[in-house]
Amino acid sequence: MSSKTKVKIARIVCSAVLLGIAYAVEHAFELQLWQALLLYLLPYAVAGYDVVLEAWESITEGECFNEDLLMTIATVGALLIGFVPNGSPMFDEAVFVMLFFQVGEVFEHLASDNSKKSIAKLMDIRPDSATVERDGQLLTISPEEVELGEIIVVKPGDRVPVDAEIVEGSTSLDTVALTGESVPRDATVGDNIISGCVNLSGVVRARVTHLFEDSTATRIIKLVESSNQNKSKSESFIRRFSRVYTPAVVYSAIALAFLPPLLSGDFVGNASTWVVRALTFLIASCPCALVVSVPLAFFGGIGAASKEGILIKGSAYIDTLSTLDTVAFDKTGTLTEGVFEVLAVHPQTIGEKDLLHLASHVEMHSTHPIAAALRAAYPSEDDGCVITDVKEIAGQGICAHVNGKSVAVGNCALMESVGASWKACENHGTIIHVAVDGTYMGHIVISDRERADAPAAIASLKNVGVSKVVMLTGDKRDVAEEIAAKMGITEVRSELLPQDKVAAVEGLLAKKAAGKSLAFVGDGINDAPVLARADVGVAMGVLGSDAAIEAADVVLMDDKLSKLSKAVKIARHTLGIAKQNIVFAIGIKVAILILAAFGLAPMWLAVFGDTGVMVLAVLNSTRALNIKSIK
Repeated sequence: MSSKTKVKIARIVCSAVLLGIAYAVEHAFELQLWQALLLYLLPYAVAGYDVVLEAWESITEGECFNEDLLMTIATVGALLIGFVPNGSPMFDEAVFVMLFFQVGEVFEHLASDNSKKSIAKLMDIRPDSATVERDGQLLTISPEEVELGEIIVVKPGDRVPVDAEIVEGSTSLDTVALTGESVPRDATVGDNIISGCVNLSGVVRARVTHLFEDSTATRIIKLVESSNQNKSKSESFIRRFSRVYTPAVVYSAIALAFLPPLLSGDFVGNASTWVVRALTFLIASCPCALVVSVPLAFFGGIGAASKEGILIKGSAYIDTLSTLDTVAFDKTGTLTEGVFEVLAVHPQTIGEKDLLHLASHVEMHSTHPIAAALRAAYPSEDDGCVITDVKEIAGQGICAHVNGKSVAVGNCALMESVGASWKACENHGTIIHVAVDGTYMGHIVISDRERADAPAAIASLKNVGVSKVVMLTGDKRDVAEEIAAKMGITEVRSELLPQDKVAAVEGLLAKKAAGKSLAFVGDGINDAPVLARADVGVAMGVLGSDAAIEAADVVLMDDKLSKLSKAVKIARHTLGIAKQNIVFAIGIKVAILILAAFGLAPMWLAVFGDTGVMVLAVLNSTRALNIKSIK
């Protein structure tokens, strides 16, 4: 809960206490009307000073007609009605009305207090320093000071400071923070390396191709910082309705106060009667039922979603989810689990177990994700094997001596370097070849494990009306297309950097139907810009990075993609309840307003009608918490 919300709650409690004291004093002593007004002004000011100030600011800015202005006019009218001839004092009612309005505001604040914070974790991809060659010396400087065309040196463990092209050396790069892909990328002379990546193995010299402010890591951070400005935001039903309702009520009250007396021919004699009716009209128009019940309905929907493990960060995203038509998915960590495993073993001259045995032993001390997958497929055991002379070759694999035999485990380039005639594999994934003393032994297929519920989740999205499902991934085309086919996704865009994903989403946003919304589902830091750019960003809560979770509007806390269609159903259920409240509240109010205009509605009926409608609407709003009723 934010400090602002806590202060508002404290003000409500304080105002309620002061109202009780004022009521007791008024009935204990015979006070003049102006003395009673002063007595009630204190709780009124405590409860509603900010509303009055907002109304005044709206007037000065030329945006007069909003609920703050209507609330101010209605409550001030209730405070002053007792001074009009034939008018009855309504000091306590005026304070109550303002209190009810502030309670509604609290509900709205509670629903939105979990909104996104600044994406601090994203700053982890920003390099702290750069090693540059100048005058035959290696200097450590700030990345901002690196000049175009200079030679930088990137050592193992260093983060690439700026975009550059390798001129000497080869290595493997950890690009997970940028592309979301767990498999390191091999890079050698002539290849481009991008800022934000981590050098895993070899020392490389590279020529700077982009200055720091134009490099990839900096652009990603800027994308996140600016994307919130481009996000489409839904307005609440209250605010949309108030654009028409508020000016209509205000102008009608003014007309009711002055036109009938003028037309009667006896303005002075009839003025008091019609002013009382006009003020009663304003009091009856008080939007308490709407400002309390509708935010409460949204708050109930957010609560219902949280029970299902779905965190929705504000009522605006309930509105957006209800119109969901297009969903774009990241692949790794979203449609897949982000966990690599051995999918197939294809031996040539030895058995499957022996092939896995050799590969896992050679990779025993490596921290590479592929090594972890091999070790998981063949757990370490005390078999008496002696492993010596372990040597990791950047961009190729690992060589070692196992019981005196030279074993090479890696890609096809490594096989060629040891003189082994490797065999191609039709399987999609990462192919790990094994050779012993230059003789090819076979290969092992390693791939990311598909999320079990992904196909059913995509099918359920289509069942709730989502017409387009797209995969946006930084992975290779063949791997992406294979996963997409299994998931039932027909549109795939692969080998994308974060800025490419943003551009792809912007293209989808331009093509979607009017009144429809687009969601992007991702899990990594690299997904933060596109999560912020989509109409609604959805992050995985278990495996998702902190940056992705903070950038997203919706978080699936248990990583179950099937919950996304559930979120859509909850949103539509909640929206239906909110619309019911709006229709009910407006219908009753219109009836009372008509009666008030003809002098058939006394003040007490106006207040009772407003309060009664509010109670019934609030009770209806509680249905949003009933998950069982959502089909």
